[in-house]
Amino acid sequence: MTDALILKGLKTGDTSVLKSVYLNNKDAFIAFAKTYGLNKNDALDIYQDSILALRENVATGRLVELKSSLKTYLFSIGKYMIFDFLRAKKRMVPVETKDLKLAELPEGFEILFKEEINSKELKLNHAFEQLGEKCKAVLTLFYYKGYSIEEITKLLKYSSKDVVKSQKSRCLKTLKEKINNGK
Repeated sequence: MTDALILKGLKTGDTSVLKSVYLNNKDAFIAFAKTYGLNKNDALDIYQDSILALRENVATGRLVELKSSLKTYLFSIGKYMIFDFLRAKKRMVPVETKDLKLAELPEGFEILFKEEINSKELKLNHAFEQLGEKCKAVLTLFYYKGYSIEEITKLLKYSSKDVVKSQKSRCLKTLKEKINNGK
């Protein structure tokens, strides 16, 4: 079902469309929310609030046409709800980051760190910074943003999903080696 048909179904109050949107994005959103240190229950609460906000935006006419994918729009709503949740709990502070030079990404994204970063996180961050731009893009989209292999294939203009799977595997292996070797 296309995003335009989904919007039309949400506008008319079609519960099967709402259920489909909910179920199709739930697992990816929970994985995305966990990257901010949320537990599954908090992530699920925020996801449900994001779905309600999406439905309300469509019903009230604030959202008539998407300028990105429905998933990107939904995750954007959720991202700001996560930020609000974490700010309320004072569990994060925004940190300016270097430009990742990924013009293909649909939106700019902020990387937020907990107030105290442990040594494993520092090693991971250091190793990640040493990766090439393509590796950073694939790993960020898959693990941080919750994109599927198919979505990454289209977004980064790879020839097939098998190429993306191989790229992700190689990048992850390289990242692990850099972490284990302390480089």
